[in-house]
Amino acid sequence: MAKVIPFKGLRYNLDKIGDLAAVTAPPYDIIPPAKQDELYAQNEYNVIRLEYGKEQDGDNESNNKYTRANEFLQNWISNDILKFEAKPAFYIYEQVFSLQPGVMKSFKGIISNVEVADFSENVVLPHEQTLSKAKSDRFDLMTATDANFSQIYSLYTDESGGLRAIINEQSEREPDVSFTSDEGILQNVWIITDESVNASITKLFADKQLFIADGHHRYETAINYRNKKREENPNYTGDEPFNYVMMMLVDMDDEGLVVFPTHRLIKDLPNFDEVNLVSMLTDNFNVSKIYVTDSDIAGVISEKMGKTLDEKMFSLYTGKNYYYLLELKDINIMDELFPSMPKELRHLDVTVLHSLILEQLLGIDKENMAAQKNLTYTRSLDEAITEVQAKKFQCSFIINSTKISEIKDVCLIGKRMPQKSTYFWPKLVTGIVISKF
Repeated sequence: MAKVIPFKGLRYNLDKIGDLAAVTAPPYDIIPPAKQDELYAQNEYNVIRLEYGKEQDGDNESNNKYTRANEFLQNWISNDILKFEAKPAFYIYEQVFSLQPGVMKSFKGIISNVEVADFSENVVLPHEQTLSKAKSDRFDLMTATDANFSQIYSLYTDESGGLRAIINEQSEREPDVSFTSDEGILQNVWIITDESVNASITKLFADKQLFIADGHHRYETAINYRNKKREENPNYTGDEPFNYVMMMLVDMDDEGLVVFPTHRLIKDLPNFDEVNLVSMLTDNFNVSKIYVTDSDIAGVISEKMGKTLDEKMFSLYTGKNYYYLLELKDINIMDELFPSMPKELRHLDVTVLHSLILEQLLGIDKENMAAQKNLTYTRSLDEAITEVQAKKFQCSFIINSTKISEIKDVCLIGKRMPQKSTYFWPKLVTGIVISKF
């Protein structure tokens, strides 16, 4: 199914750059303005100028952050700041990190070029809804630069263990590239140019489906970009570089995979009333009001939620010295109310929250959610608490993580979860390798 091939990656010339930590960056979509400024100042060759450039006064159709990205790219190539790999390569990429002191985790995957396939072909499968604004931004950047600066993060199944064996064997030696990112995460890269090894990797992927973990906007952009290039080149063969997109492919059973939850913050609802909301919640939920004497409310809620991973539970926080623990009375409630919705989707925590609470009780419909009119997302539980305490939001809903198995199940039936249902961590670093068409 999937056509996965090596490519001549465009990489920073370490003889001129030195430490990759100075020129790499987090994914563009989690970089706030202050971090963007910091990365600009950190090094004149930081990938931020390519992936997420600054807007300037006077920007127009011929001079803007996208055209400047292309100018930087061409200049850096001309001056050997960036150099193409001598031979097509796969890149084994490892992240080594700690979720708590003294406990290390890691995962490895393969950075490759993957043939772009429409979702209807069931080769590359999405699991989340996307936002049009982000897709427009990525399309403009790809059109201006003809490049992928960051990898789409995708998962696959490896029942035979063939790919796992190759990855382990090829990464037994010292990595070709190793550095520690700003977040304190060790980044290791092994460059694989052996033609026989790479042919085996391509062959092992030929019968696989790929499940997008992170990068839905970029993948849909890759489809649009491919279609545009095909229209411009009606005699295309399918082998042209624009038919491919750069991906990081990770075994779905890798024990180092971590998915964090994305919490919901509610704002600007007219006539919001805590007592009335709690009263309505009791129809479908067992509601417990829990007072907190510890100043670390986020820590208390986190510990409690960590014990409810296999239950349909949420926490509601309204800015006081207590929170509400919400437990769905019976999963059959979802079956009765949404019989046409596939079980794999209607039994998700995020679907329960969106359907029974945000839509039915608070009147925040799907269009409202997409526009983020009354709903904002945060990956930080601390922020979900402090922003409500500061009265910037009326309340927050704390949710547990979506399981990897649930992501796979939803993908396989061709459905998509609500936006911001998953947050894979650590994020892949941008700037390790670039795919230039």
